[in-house]
Amino acid sequence: MIKECLLETKGIYKSFGPTRALVDVSIQVCRGEIRGLIGENGSGKSTLSSIVAGAQTADKGEMFFKGEQYLPKGNVDAQKQGISMVVQEMGTIPGITVASNIFLGNLNQFSKSGILSISKMNKAAKKILTEIGVPEINPSMFIDKLNFEDRKIVEIARAMYTEPEVLIIDETTTALAQKGRTLLYKLIDKMHKENKAVLFISHDLDELMSVCNNITVLRDGNLIDTLEKEDMSIDKMRRLMVGRELKGNYYRSDYDGSYGKEVVLDIRQATTGVNVENFSLQLHKGEILGIGGLSDCGMHEVGRVAFGIDKPLTGEVKLIKDDVLISNPQVAIRNKMGYVSKDRDKEALILNASIKDNITLPSLPILENGFIITNKSESELANQGVDQMEIKCYSPEQRCNELSGGNKQKVVFAKWIGNGSDILILDCPTRGIDVGVKANMYQLMYQLKKEGKSILMISEELPELIGMSDRILIMKDGLIQKEFARSEELSEQDIIDYMI
Repeated sequence: MIKECLLETKGIYKSFGPTRALVDVSIQVCRGEIRGLIGENGSGKSTLSSIVAGAQTADKGEMFFKGEQYLPKGNVDAQKQGISMVVQEMGTIPGITVASNIFLGNLNQFSKSGILSISKMNKAAKKILTEIGVPEINPSMFIDKLNFEDRKIVEIARAMYTEPEVLIIDETTTALAQKGRTLLYKLIDKMHKENKAVLFISHDLDELMSVCNNITVLRDGNLIDTLEKEDMSIDKMRRLMVGRELKGNYYRSDYDGSYGKEVVLDIRQATTGVNVENFSLQLHKGEILGIGGLSDCGMHEVGRVAFGIDKPLTGEVKLIKDDVLISNPQVAIRNKMGYVSKDRDKEALILNASIKDNITLPSLPILENGFIITNKSESELANQGVDQMEIKCYSPEQRCNELSGGNKQKVVFAKWIGNGSDILILDCPTRGIDVGVKANMYQLMYQLKKEGKSILMISEELPELIGMSDRILIMKDGLIQKEFARSEELSEQDIIDYMI
């Protein structure tokens, strides 16, 4: 049976300065397809999807949608024509309601004589939220009140309310826990059954194998290959993505779980206003301590409390060696602590600043020489971070908002390593990072452990927790349910029983 082509790109080129993001990329997406789009960070996945979704324009090339030439004037125009996208990073607008976010750019449909009908807008928002499976989200509440996952679900509602024929999902599942992923998978299945199409970008190769019926591979802006379902395998996808065999261990290969007896960070009976009750833990020198659970279990809040972002209502966070209470992030940074936030764009980077400025910011007191910080010292530190983390950029002066998600994450790591941090709090540290870079990140974490650094790793990925942690604490409802020691026999099912 001949499939009907729904979306086609022909000879798409896109450059950012001297960086060639896309080179002569031509693909056809047919009705009923769940097309995976994979590649290492900087391969061009997000650039291609943003051009299709109207967020960027190509330097050269053509696009066709339902057999007609397709020239979207922006995201809203693309959505009106039948192509919607859920972006990798946070795409909601703070300071306005859930309903206003859902109908962003289309509020005029609820206006009459220049007066916006809030009640009609909230009613329509409630309808779409219920249809996609989240009736508990209140359309009249301010978006800022929602957690990270629920804000992403609001973005999904915004993408779906026009009933698109092509849905682009750019790394969205990395921001979602089980509730959000289940919801999204149901919507993908619905699109497939309705003979529509999905362009699905993910670094989770197991997820791609499960969800997609074919996969297109990009590398360095070039289209490498498209694999049909019968030809798909994780090994083949990895090889096509990186252009080489991945050698060595992916996670740690040791299972002794050894670390120092010295306690470096002590959280004692901390209670916050959200999800953390009477919580205590001790992090040891040279330890990777993993914390896992469902998205609303309190683990992300523990990371914020540990770094002083959120002050506990009761209890304390103390650095044992110098008897210092962590009351705010400034105290944490002065005492050689670093924090990699799950919400990278909002809390971990200054997007409009350069790579150099982001890397050197925590180290400015170290770089001072008689109240003077030279450009040379800043540049040397930034260049060191770019080289060590293998950040793909044309210069350390490049702005962070021009980088791929994975390269942004490398910048975040580089600034804390450059600062000489002895304690690292990592909240979903490999979110949105491709398989090759993940392997490098894990090797870096293990090297830091061997150097005597201490890592508190919060993760929603059980293989990551099992593969990298010396100990694992599983949280539920703000409390520790179970502690697991590092073991070759430890399985995901052993852990899941205590999460749910």
